[in-house]
Amino acid sequence: MCRRSLIPVVLFCSVLFCSIGSAQQVEFNRDVRPLLAKRCFACHGPDAEHREADLRLDSFEAATHDNGSGSAIVPGRPDASPLFERIVSTDPDQRMPPAPQHEALTEKEVALIREWIAAGAEYKPHWAFVAPTRPPVPELSEHAVDAFVLQRLKQEGLKASPQADPRTLARRVSLDLIGLPPTPTEVQQFLAEREQHGHAAAFGAYVDRLLASPHYGERWARKWLDLARYADTNGYEKDRERQIWAYRDWVIDALNADMPFDEFTTRQLAGDLMESPTTADRIATGFHRNTMINEEGGIDPLEFRFYAMVDRVSTTGATWLGLTLQCVQCHSHKYDPIEHREFYGLMALMNNVHEIDLSVPDAAKQAEYESRLQQAAKLVEELPQHWPVESSETVDEATRQKMIDTAFAEWLTEQRSFNTQWTQLQPLKATSNLPLLTIQQDNSILGSGDTTKLDNYSIELSVPEGEFTSLRLEALPDESLPANGPGMTYYEGTVGDFFLAEMDCLVDGTLRKLTKLTNPLDSFNANRFGNNPATAAQSIDGDPQTGWSVHGRQGERHTAVYTWETPLVGPCKLNVNMLFGRHFPSSLGRFRFSVASSVSSQPVRDITEEFETLLLIPEDQLTADQRTELLEHFLLGSEPLKEWADKVRALRKPPQLATTLVLTERPADHVRPTYLHKRGEYLQPQEQVEPMALHVLHEFPEDAPRNRLGLAKWLNSPENPLTARVIVNRQWEALFGRGLVETSADLGTQGSPPSHPELLDWLAVEFREQGWSLKKLHRLIVTSQTYQQSSSVSPELLAVDPGNVLLARAPRPRLDAETLRDSILRAAGILSSKRGGPGVRPPQPVGVTEAAYGSPKWPASEGEDRNRRSIYTFIKRSAPFAMYSTFDAPSGETCTVQRERSDTPLQALTLLNDVVVMEAADAFGKELATMNGTDADRIQLAFERVLARPADAGEYNLMQVFVDRQRTHLSSADTNSESVEHRAWSALARAVFSLDEMVTRN
Repeated sequence: MCRRSLIPVVLFCSVLFCSIGSAQQVEFNRDVRPLLAKRCFACHGPDAEHREADLRLDSFEAATHDNGSGSAIVPGRPDASPLFERIVSTDPDQRMPPAPQHEALTEKEVALIREWIAAGAEYKPHWAFVAPTRPPVPELSEHAVDAFVLQRLKQEGLKASPQADPRTLARRVSLDLIGLPPTPTEVQQFLAEREQHGHAAAFGAYVDRLLASPHYGERWARKWLDLARYADTNGYEKDRERQIWAYRDWVIDALNADMPFDEFTTRQLAGDLMESPTTADRIATGFHRNTMINEEGGIDPLEFRFYAMVDRVSTTGATWLGLTLQCVQCHSHKYDPIEHREFYGLMALMNNVHEIDLSVPDAAKQAEYESRLQQAAKLVEELPQHWPVESSETVDEATRQKMIDTAFAEWLTEQRSFNTQWTQLQPLKATSNLPLLTIQQDNSILGSGDTTKLDNYSIELSVPEGEFTSLRLEALPDESLPANGPGMTYYEGTVGDFFLAEMDCLVDGTLRKLTKLTNPLDSFNANRFGNNPATAAQSIDGDPQTGWSVHGRQGERHTAVYTWETPLVGPCKLNVNMLFGRHFPSSLGRFRFSVASSVSSQPVRDITEEFETLLLIPEDQLTADQRTELLEHFLLGSEPLKEWADKVRALRKPPQLATTLVLTERPADHVRPTYLHKRGEYLQPQEQVEPMALHVLHEFPEDAPRNRLGLAKWLNSPENPLTARVIVNRQWEALFGRGLVETSADLGTQGSPPSHPELLDWLAVEFREQGWSLKKLHRLIVTSQTYQQSSSVSPELLAVDPGNVLLARAPRPRLDAETLRDSILRAAGILSSKRGGPGVRPPQPVGVTEAAYGSPKWPASEGEDRNRRSIYTFIKRSAPFAMYSTFDAPSGETCTVQRERSDTPLQALTLLNDVVVMEAADAFGKELATMNGTDADRIQLAFERVLARPADAGEYNLMQVFVDRQRTHLSSADTNSESVEHRAWSALARAVFSLDEMVTRN
């Protein structure tokens, strides 16, 4: 490089250095780090794999290290620093960043780098990676929030705006805290208390009522569910429905109860690992079951499980750390000091899980079921009274009982003749290619964990002494299995089914051929895969394309019986190999093997295990209770009593409980290994990775387990510099339209620096020390004068601070989609207060969902479900609710930290013509038209319900002219005066719903 060419540039920079140095001293985190991150770190940052020229500029040690040809930076001597020389070079082959791909640094940026190097090139840790401490509060206000804001305004020569009028504040804080506008009664109560007790006391009491409202949890849960990527369908092409609404309800309840945020975190990441976890704790783990499931034909479920785990790591980083961890899936972070290996270390902390369905308790259904059981018991007692006799006969009770006893004895003899004495085989070992097989105390084997489209089981069984001709396989239900089993099929095929393609047996390493002894139950024969029957005979026919299935009869016990060509002589060890294979995972979930020396004429019967056991008890050993139980079996199975027996069975049928998706930890001796994946590709696993957290933040707690519970403790630790800051910043963003850190999705080195760093740290420490209480945090913020300022803006203030970064006024953000719809329904008086339960389907334009796979319909809910709060709307990922999409609501496919905020003509059209708005306007118009009072009273009520204030004189005159014109127009085609009034006031309601003041939070 020609040093002579640098002289003019250096002289210019020296002059510029003097001019900026006198104004404000260069600060590394504020001025230099963002510049290096933007211009240099992509090629010379933390990512060693893609680092250019072996030059690293994100740390002092690396930048000043002498690699044999000098160091890039010589502290105190910018002119002797090769980095500075390359920055100011006019030679395109020498200049950095390289031309022509990148623009040269501006004169101001060059001057910043020069001053920084001249001052010693001091590096400081990124502000967000240093744990916050409580800064002193400026003595400018008794309220800490106002003190920090006023200090910054004073530094900038600005003043805060005056307080907003009380009606505006009443509406503002109601929309912010519960997502609904206040009713006229609520506003009047606040105004009366304000008159009596003063503003501060009245406003505080009003805020407390809002915080205590059950609507609070509904409002703030919607924001959390954006992060949790909550939806009611699986996503991808098929996008089938799923049940996980119990998780949504758990979030609402937890927020209403003001569950401390550290507990809120722990329960969602590891509720099942807590000491004595409750059902609610297990439901909370649905946070990471909100990942999508691909059910397309031919996919590898393990591949998409891997990408679901990738999503869980990225979502955890975004939700609790405010970091872009998705960048680290493929390589070390380009800008933040996060290594590729650490991404998979975080995955390892979360990877050792089973993904199961959990039944959701329902107290009402349980009480109703217990009542039905009592009715059934009474009917059973009365069954003998209905035993038929000849119509010409008159019999007493003793004679009737004798007839029953005779028939019962004959039946019992026959049933015992059909019974076979089976000996259960004790499993010694159960292995598979992937599913976890565990031996149970009742000699059954329970499958869990991952499955593939071609699973192999190898079962080693201990055969007792004796000669045995037959082998029985029982397929058993279990509540841990999908649809209670007996199979493990979860998607594509019938949930809870299995498909045993082939089975064979070996004794001492020698193949022992099985033949089919008898056909299974007729119900099995009725099932087919294509043109093939799906009976037990197909499981030993040598064709893996055929097999045994119980399609359509989930949650029941099924049996298949086989015989050997030559008897099996024990004692010996029997090895059974089982192959399960379809174009989807179809393994058996719970099963048991037994052997018999001889079998009856009906070896396979549709009876319960308990009944089968009773039949094996000799007559002289039956207890009174056992005999009564057998008699009940007889009566309920008797053709003459079928009508009554059907009633008993109907009453005894257990209620169908809803389920929800949850996580549960795999056994410690069956830990799922986690591997680093080259370029983040499923098909390129490399070395195994141990569980770990991010070294740049703080050490993993020594006493914490290396699992999800340990991860939660690491996130909640006082040493963690990010969790409290991230959550506080997100709450601030929800209340002010932008966070103290504008890039709330990225607090890393590429993110924006905080506008009020001391305020952010003070709030983070306060949040943690106040017991992680979100309600206390919200109350603290909304009771500040900063929050209560007027949103009016002068041209001068707009010119100085157009983005309201300095907080000299209140913002005027547009309402989010759900708050907008809920506000319209509440103003119209038709919003339902019903809480919880499965998602509902409000009306929307016809055909919206039919573009999705299978052209699904959208059957609109009826009754109060039609107008419930928006958080309860059914979310279909491939076809989201139209009104919400129009106003930028996410689809639930990925974690959403910040919603887009658009302003489009379609939004205006929606507010005029959407079916939700039309129905609300129709209901409100009818109420206005039929109320007692004058037109002025009606107009004032419309404004107070929608805007929380009365109309001023100009607005009243405008609305009166509008209604009169509607009357004139409508009367020309409709002679029914009541209809005209209804339609005229409905038109006014639509107009008020479309006002800018309605769709914004002033």
